[in-house]
Amino acid sequence: KVDYDVCSNYGNWLYSAGIGNDPRDSRKFNMIKQGLDYDGNGDYVRLWVPELQGIKGADIHTPWALSSAALSQAGVILGETYPRPVVTAPEWSRHIHQRPGGSPHPRGRRAPAQHKDRGIDFYFSRKKDA
Repeated sequence: KVDYDVCSNYGNWLYSAGIGNDPRDSRKFNMIKQGLDYDGNGDYVRLWVPELQGIKGADIHTPWALSSAALSQAGVILGETYPRPVVTAPEWSRHIHQRPGGSPHPRGRRAPAQHKDRGIDFYFSRKKDA
């Protein structure tokens, strides 16, 4: 199947770049969260980025956050065999040590609390004190 919806693709690229049409203030596309949500084991990345094939599991989405020993074991040298990140948005930090499905990495911080008691009105109202 070929995905050739020019308008949708163009719009998605703009959104990913942070310049798309979005009514929410300071909205940024979170690549790490998307990777964990849709490619939890990193199979897609491993297919298209052979330089990272030695990295196991979801760690493939944040190779710069791995220890030197883990990178060495995977055969990755940041800045040589794989580039260092150009930008790391502060919003990504809470996802760096998470596992797919939102569970935290054993050596990382706990996942942020989810507010399941909030209804849809919370997200669309101007008052956010709840």
